[in-house]
Amino acid sequence: MFRRDPFADARKIPPPKVEKRPVTITQHGETRTDDYAWLRDENWREVLHDPSLLRADIRAMLEAENAYYAKVTEDLAPLREKLFAEMRGKIKEDDSSVPLADGPWRYWREYREGGEYPIYKRAPRNGDEAQTLFDGDAERGDSVFFNIGDITHSPDHRLLAYALDRVGSENYAIRVRDLVTGEELPEAIELASGEGAVWDADSSGFFYVERDAHQRPKRVKYHKLRTAPASDRIVYEEPDDGFFLHIGKTLSDDYVLISCGDHTTSEVRVLSAHAPESEPTLIAARQQDIEYSVDHRDDEFVILTNADGAVDFKIVTAPVSSPGRENWRDLVQHVAGNHILYVIVFAGYMVRLERRDALPHIVVTAKNGESHEITFPEPAFELHLIEGYEYDTNIIRYVYDSPATPAETYDYDMTARTRVLLKTQEVPSGHDKSRYVIERLNVPAADGAVIPVTLLHRKETRMDGSAPVLLYGYGSYGLTIPADFFTSILPLVDRGMSYAIVHMRGGSARGRQWYLDGKMEKKQNTFTDFIAAAEGLIKRKYTKAGKIVIYGGSAGGLLVGASVNLRPDLFAGVLAAVPFVDVLNTVSDETLPLTPPEWNEWGDPIRSKEQYGWIRAYSPYENIRAKAYPPIMATGGLADYRVTYWEPAKWIARLRATAKSGPFVLRTNMEAGHGGAVARFERLDERAHLYSFALKCVGLQDAEPLSG
Repeated sequence: MFRRDPFADARKIPPPKVEKRPVTITQHGETRTDDYAWLRDENWREVLHDPSLLRADIRAMLEAENAYYAKVTEDLAPLREKLFAEMRGKIKEDDSSVPLADGPWRYWREYREGGEYPIYKRAPRNGDEAQTLFDGDAERGDSVFFNIGDITHSPDHRLLAYALDRVGSENYAIRVRDLVTGEELPEAIELASGEGAVWDADSSGFFYVERDAHQRPKRVKYHKLRTAPASDRIVYEEPDDGFFLHIGKTLSDDYVLISCGDHTTSEVRVLSAHAPESEPTLIAARQQDIEYSVDHRDDEFVILTNADGAVDFKIVTAPVSSPGRENWRDLVQHVAGNHILYVIVFAGYMVRLERRDALPHIVVTAKNGESHEITFPEPAFELHLIEGYEYDTNIIRYVYDSPATPAETYDYDMTARTRVLLKTQEVPSGHDKSRYVIERLNVPAADGAVIPVTLLHRKETRMDGSAPVLLYGYGSYGLTIPADFFTSILPLVDRGMSYAIVHMRGGSARGRQWYLDGKMEKKQNTFTDFIAAAEGLIKRKYTKAGKIVIYGGSAGGLLVGASVNLRPDLFAGVLAAVPFVDVLNTVSDETLPLTPPEWNEWGDPIRSKEQYGWIRAYSPYENIRAKAYPPIMATGGLADYRVTYWEPAKWIARLRATAKSGPFVLRTNMEAGHGGAVARFERLDERAHLYSFALKCVGLQDAEPLSG
């Protein structure tokens, strides 16, 4: 079953010759050469709106790379078909969500058999006659790329606002439909964010976020229905390019929330939804490294914040009439290591989602202050709170799942402390969770930190050091990769490959300090933690060197790119999806859409020599070594404004010019953005490409899946 060198024949195929056009860059007294800077089209802003405008020589290079990838992986076509069929067989094609009640109606989403996109529907709260509000498959039309942003019905239930992106650049157009007459209102809002519309209280207009020429969400505007968008009032404009804007609404429906911030600092303004022409009120002025979010109940705002040294956050209240920081009063005090992630405020209850020791917990607090926790059985699992529409209720909805347990949707009665199972995720091809083993390991880092690792494998898989592993990680922005049920990974696990998620520093699995210890000058901890996790799995006989394929996307692509530079000998292969690998050049260019807010995550290499040094030391593109590297597959999206297409393209070109062995392949989606394909089966096809490459890296390309 195992082959010594599965890519021996692939290495005989000549790769595209990517021309070197050297550009010298001098920063802080150091001069470096970038041979592939020309792959960045000077016209890149226009390309984000219209990919057909890409310069001809760059397009030719990307198409040559796609052709080379196809040739190198030609033998994997049958496996890709098998993987796609297995993944699709685990999806209930005509699935639907559990309806959420809102006044006289209940709303839900469903898919039709063979459909790529959701259909949004509603029915009377106590009736069965369903009305189709928005049919994603029909609305796609002939668009090659199609993504649906937020879809929101108006408070009077007559109107539907929906946001669509037909390019992949995340510039959305907002339209409004009359749900009674079926009429499309004449106005269209262009260059909006995917958050779509936030309605005012009387359904006469809505708020939205407008992007500027750099793709940055800069302005909150108010649109009065049946007026020209050009006359929309600017409610708030953010002057700092490093602060991005978001909008929302309190569950009470009384206040519109205008939030701005970077990765470590935030500021919130509130505006009465009943008085949309009024000016927003600032809750508390921004203060470096202080974050807060706002909800509302009665005459108070309920605020989640890390102020006053509350690293893992606390909850405070403030009077609506005077919400400044000087009037904040503790409601839930800070507990180190108990990271409060999210709060939902109901009329009579408050529900918070916390994370302790890399596991989520739901805590319910009544208005009288009495609290209790909902408990769960497995060693690793994930919880998702569903806010719903209704404020005056004693029911909270949540979803429970684990790497082996399909998603279970519950309604929980906060008064009676009872739960009702509403739905269990169906796996049409069958799924016996007893055939799988979930383990939560604690692996020591070099400095003594304890790194949680979630592991999934079949019971039949021998843990004697012979099993290959797909090692997944992210490790940035404080994001924690959930230990949830992911049907697409099961075809690999069923072929004898273990799946491991590393919860390294840079994420916040072990609290907010875990994040702070993996950013800026401590960023190297993210990469060394990942390597330590791999070595820990080897030491405990879960696998061995040369049997580990590492996988990460976006900032996770930075993770795997930096890790393979440090230890190319350790890994059998690398999957880098839209990888952030040209870090030094990107974060040194403040004209790029996301650069200014990134300085609080990585450092500012433009103004600080010291911070330049931090990034220079690990940036994957600058640190490729003239050593044998494992096979590497990178993906990109032509309309991607988050990690621009030239990052993976430059990286693969330099890998071929510098490193040995490989092969190094690039697959660029010429008609998508950062997330790749959005249609649910097209996404499975993209995963089949990645997973077949991973299986080949460890010699499992001919393995058949175990039953069950």
